[in-house]
Amino acid sequence: MLDKFIAENPVYTEITVAWGEMDALQHVNNVAYFRYFETARINFFSQINLMDQLQATQVGPVLSDNNARYKRPVTFPDTLLVGVKISDIKADRFMMNYTVFSKAQAAITTLGSSQVVMFNFNTGKKATLAPELLDALRSYAEA
Repeated sequence: MLDKFIAENPVYTEITVAWGEMDALQHVNNVAYFRYFETARINFFSQINLMDQLQATQVGPVLSDNNARYKRPVTFPDTLLVGVKISDIKADRFMMNYTVFSKAQAAITTLGSSQVVMFNFNTGKKATLAPELLDALRSYAEA
């Protein structure tokens, strides 16, 4: 199952579940998943040099929507793989889709998505995707 996940999600981030992420019901609290998504998102952005572009141009990503669908509870100890795929690419936005795989359970536990909008921090307005960013996103787009 792990090999299948990696084959289907060539861009992923490995995250070790921390004891402190568990809640009173003895499973990872729902808030932790948004941190997992954030970690995978920032790693992805670094891979495609979006963070460097942000520093140079002051144009970068902001979230307009963030969702999670919990399929199975996760408990400590565990190691998760958070796969990232891109879809719905528009002139000024795109969707990031997350798939969380538990090594302990050998199963997908959570699905998520984030609507990412490009924003010009100098003007305070939306911005269009730069051509090189558009090319990078298309190379990671879901078929």
